[in-house]
Order: sequence, then structure tokens, then C-alpha cells
Amino acid sequence: MGFFKYLFRYSVRDMADFLRNEKRDPEDFPGTLAGKTALITGATSGIGLVTARLFASRGANLVLVNRNPERSASFERELGERYGVSVRTVLCDFSCMAAVKACAAELLALPEPLDVLVLNAGVYYTARTFTPDGLETVFQVNHLAPFALNYLLRERLRKEGRARILYVNSEGHRFALAGVHLDDLEWRRHRYTGLKGYGAAKTAQLLTMKKFAAYFAGSGVTVNAMHPGNVRTRIGENNGALYRWFKNTFVLASARDPEISAKALLFLAGSKSLSGVSGAFFNLTSQELPAPHGRDDSRVEETWAKSLELCGLS
Repeated sequence: MGFFKYLFRYSVRDMADFLRNEKRDPEDFPGTLAGKTALITGATSGIGLVTARLFASRGANLVLVNRNPERSASFERELGERYGVSVRTVLCDFSCMAAVKACAAELLALPEPLDVLVLNAGVYYTARTFTPDGLETVFQVNHLAPFALNYLLRERLRKEGRARILYVNSEGHRFALAGVHLDDLEWRRHRYTGLKGYGAAKTAQLLTMKKFAAYFAGSGVTVNAMHPGNVRTRIGENNGALYRWFKNTFVLASARDPEISAKALLFLAGSKSLSGVSGAFFNLTSQELPAPHGRDDSRVEETWAKSLELCGLS
């Protein structure tokens, strides 16, 4: 999609909304999560870590899906000792689809129902890389892995009829001006950049979320996506010195504390005002329309089918 055609499909109001919402503070949820079980992926750093602490402080029992066993064990002890809640860790590397499927099997065996799922784990690469599965890394980790988890848990979640599924998405989906190149996910015929790759993964997540929302309709389960704000995290620090300089000099100069992201997730997880709200996109806690390519109904089925195929679930 050309730049001017892309702008034409936006309304002025939509553009103003996401620029204004970026500066807002999240709505407050003063209530408790006592008696609830929350699953959080990528909980050993950044948004996931702060969210796990906040949820535990409100009484939630936690199931943490992490990659690093040492950090996970230390964090699990910290949360249990500090807040007196139940914490268990399921180890999983999202760059390995076999590991994601094994993780889903372990989650399906949990004795307690899941009340909240925060699908947060993600990566950012400035250069195209591939996982051992032969898939572009950002697309697999940011979209396919959480998609597969959600898909494999879907029947149990619908039967339990209580979960709020929250994708940590991004306003960065707006940078994928052409949407998702489903016929070129390896970026062989298109120039790869970090913003394009990241935006494509987040766009695919928004499109498939629409299908999940339809599947869960009327069951008591909701699925929504949220932009966590421009906050200080370690994402992208795997890239070279030039990117790290750019991030530290420009991106982090206006970045906020990841506590605002955790507060937004707490509100989305607990507020009664969102009961029954599903298939929506939030900038922190302000609902807004995604970019046109992130809400294009004509691309939902093909994106869903391609995701199933790449996950080996079709």
C-alpha cells in the first residue's frame, strides 16, 4: 500500500486519537485479583516482570511462561515470599514451535482455571533473522507463538467461560503500511526493516484476534489487544551498537516507566466496565481503532489459515 493511499484510509479523528492517547495515563483499578489465576508470558523483564509483581500484589496466583530458568526460579521465589501467592513457572522458548506446543500441553494439565492471560513476550530485530523452525524470528515470537498457545488452549478456555485474554500489541502495527505479506513472510521479495517486521507481526495478531473473538463470543471469554505505551524496557537491546545508541538517545528520551503498562493491564484484566468487551484495541486503557490494515476483515481468514499452517496446526 502506498503512503498516500494508506493515509487516505485513515480518518483525521483516528490519527488524532492515537496521538492523544499516547500521552494519557491508564485508568485505575483499585480492586483485587484474589482467588484468580493469571498467566503471563515473558515475565522475567520489562512489562511482564512489572505486571507479575503488580498482579501478585493484588492477590493473583501466577503461572509464568519464561525462557530463562535461572531468572525464573529467582523471580518465582521473590513473588512467593513477598506476596504469599502461588507462583509456578512453565519454561518455553517461543522461537521453537515444538516447545510452544509442549508448553500448551503443560498448561492444559493445570488443575485450576485461568482467569487472565497476558500474552506479552516479544522481540525486536533490525535485521532479518530466522528461527530453527525456518521462520522469520519476529513473526514467530511475536505472533505465531502466542497464536498457537491461544489456539491450543481455546477449547478449555471456552469451557471454563471466564478468561480475559490480553495481547500486548503495539501502535507499531501502524508502520506495516502494506499490512502482512502472507506470500513473502521470509522477506525475500520485500525489503526488511525492524519497523516493518515488527509491524507485520502485530498486524497479524490483530487480524487473528478478530477470529478468536468470534470463536469466544457468548462464552464469557474475551480477547483484546493493548499498546503498552512508549516505556523503558530491554526489547531491542540484542541489536547492534547503532540501534542501541538510537534507542537510548531518542526512543528512551521520552519513554515512561513500565509501571503504566502494568497498571493498564491490571485495569483491562479486572475492571467490570470491560465485561463482555472483546476484539478491541486499546492504547493503554483508551479504546481506539487500529490502522486500516489491522482491522481489514477481508484479510482475517487468510491470515488465520496461514498462521495455522506455519504453526503446524492445520
